[in-house]
Amino acid sequence: MKIQAIAVAATVTYTAVATLVILLVVGAVVGLRVSQEEEREGLDVVLHGERLG
Repeated sequence: MKIQAIAVAATVTYTAVATLVILLVVGAVVGLRVSQEEEREGLDVVLHGERLG
């Protein structure tokens, strides 16, 4: 049981570090957030050009 607990802890740690690295790279390249103006206008319109009706 101890070996399995160590394996689970290692997997969680690896996943957390890998996710952090991916978020840092994506954030540096394209950004993770839209501006307040884009959010106010609506992401469907800003990102996809979709308009209702």
